[in-house]
Amino acid sequence: MDFAYTAYTEDKKLVKGRVSATSEEAASELLSYGGYRVVSLKATFSLINKERLLASFSRIKQSEIVMFSRQLALLLESGTDIVTSLDLLQDQIDNPTLGKIVGEVASDIRGGSSLSAAFSKHPRAFSQMYHRSIAAGEQGGNLEVVLRQMADYIEKTVITQKQIKGALTYPFIMVIVSIGVVAILVTKVFPTFAGLYAYFEVDLPFATRALIAISDWSNHYGLYLLLGIIVAVGAVYAYSRTPAGRYRWDIMMLRLPVIGRIVHLSELSRSCRTITMLVRIGLPLPEVLAMCIQSSSNKFVAENLTGVQQALIRGEGLSQPMAKRAFFLPLMTQMVKVGEETGNLESTLTTVAESFEFEGSDKTKRAVELIQPIVTIVIGGVIGFVVLAMMSAMYSIYGQVSI
Repeated sequence: MDFAYTAYTEDKKLVKGRVSATSEEAASELLSYGGYRVVSLKATFSLINKERLLASFSRIKQSEIVMFSRQLALLLESGTDIVTSLDLLQDQIDNPTLGKIVGEVASDIRGGSSLSAAFSKHPRAFSQMYHRSIAAGEQGGNLEVVLRQMADYIEKTVITQKQIKGALTYPFIMVIVSIGVVAILVTKVFPTFAGLYAYFEVDLPFATRALIAISDWSNHYGLYLLLGIIVAVGAVYAYSRTPAGRYRWDIMMLRLPVIGRIVHLSELSRSCRTITMLVRIGLPLPEVLAMCIQSSSNKFVAENLTGVQQALIRGEGLSQPMAKRAFFLPLMTQMVKVGEETGNLESTLTTVAESFEFEGSDKTKRAVELIQPIVTIVIGGVIGFVVLAMMSAMYSIYGQVSI
């Protein structure tokens, strides 16, 4: 049951909020335990919980977690306690889902929970890496620093993903629009001219006859073709959701021409950033690699990292097991070896991450520069063929009728 409360904090500030408890007495005890002097406490009843309904349809963006982390770090640095900071941030958050989660986190802390434990109850907003890093910051007494590091890490990950998606958006839209234009020409526009050609009963050029055959086939069997494509795509998608299918899909993404190299560099740079951040926080390397494995969405990458983690636990170090696996590029294994020898693994991996990100960005631009003219030529050729078939037929009709 939810209760709306108005209370005074220990420093005489008036605050309002909600707390979940089994009864009014339990809610009052929970607030008192958190250092609040209750002024009013009322049970809230609603046939339809508007907040929960909105939350179920609202997605939490990584950029919102970045902003929340930085604002929380700023408030804690200014001397504001965690609960008050969370209450202030809850009022400023536009996303109803994130706002509700922050309110629940504040309520858990009032009940004696740690910040990391409260975060761990909401994996939709805070990943395991996030709340585990927060736990390390709480133990090390540098929570503000960890919050900023997490914000920087998430922001760089989001920027990399946006660069790849942004670079491929234009070619994708261009392909979809072009396919739509060609489909309309073949199935709607050209059949009108085909009736005209049949009326004159003349010999048509090969291009025109071929296009008429394609148009007739599309009108008769186009729907079946579309259904077949949908079924095939659905089957591939369903298979990709299985463990074996997902593993094969991830390997295929890494082996694709041009795109595969970009995905490879992106995965390596993300791993380097993750290891760097978690090592700086103070987590031991085996746990750092465990976090990398859990945060990776690519099963093949996770498999390679698991092999490195197991070798690390056996005492083989980090660079040696990496060198045995082709997934880890020579630059990364060499720099990791240097970092292990000098005791400066964070700096060397940061350098590697920046190098891979630069190369990945450059290759993404080159891929787009390569894809755009190829798509333009292919689509232009198809449209040109349609126009040629129509125009050559008109000239043929004109020539034969004139004779």
